[in-house]
Amino acid sequence: MKNRFLIPVLAFLALTSCRTALSVANAATEKNILLTTDLPEDPAFKKVIEPYKVELEGKMNTKISYTAVDLNKQGDNSNLGNLLADYTFEGADDWAKKNGIPGGVDAAVINVGGIRSTIGKGDILMKHIYEVMPFENEVMIVKMKGSDLKGLYDYYARTQKNNPVSRLYIETDNGMSVKELINGKEVEPAKNYYIATSDYLALGGDNMAYFGKGELISTGIKLRELFIEKFRANSEIVPPKDIRLLFKNKKNKTNE
Repeated sequence: MKNRFLIPVLAFLALTSCRTALSVANAATEKNILLTTDLPEDPAFKKVIEPYKVELEGKMNTKISYTAVDLNKQGDNSNLGNLLADYTFEGADDWAKKNGIPGGVDAAVINVGGIRSTIGKGDILMKHIYEVMPFENEVMIVKMKGSDLKGLYDYYARTQKNNPVSRLYIETDNGMSVKELINGKEVEPAKNYYIATSDYLALGGDNMAYFGKGELISTGIKLRELFIEKFRANSEIVPPKDIRLLFKNKKNKTNE
């Protein structure tokens, strides 16, 4: 008889114990810690990171080339913009010829907005390349029909934007395209062309939707690593001076 009453009582206690509310024993405000330069360094932490800091600073301050002129990205044919567009073309062209595209690439397009800094005349250090190209963008090749390249030329005619190019010549007048050349020749509508660019642009960045009509080919080459390699290979940088973008009677100024 006792067990008949004991079981329900134990069940009741178990259920009520599961629903017992938590109570706050004590609540008190604490003083905020203000992070300032006056806070002392943690000696133990500093000791751990110091070797890495020294190694990184040494790497970033390593001289990799030299320039006798300022390398900038201003204007429709900026010397730094055209230089990096040429480096993009050369890297992609070399990769293409080694990976089943015997004729290599035909041209290159990069965006001036992706060039985040300039390089003053004098020694070029490793850190300067990281400042110019802080992103982990990859070099892509887009296979396009000549007829689809019309979208590229229309883009420049419409935007009048100084996105650097290599092996392309684009001339407009009052926002209308008047001359369109690739490697010094007129575009053949039925021909396949290979255009080197960044993954950002290949996927439609900066409103370059025309790349969507092409076939994307990944190279696995990081733009920044390519630029570092190219700067290292040249003890003195001589930037290009040729005219690639000619916007006559330009109405809107979109230069970076």
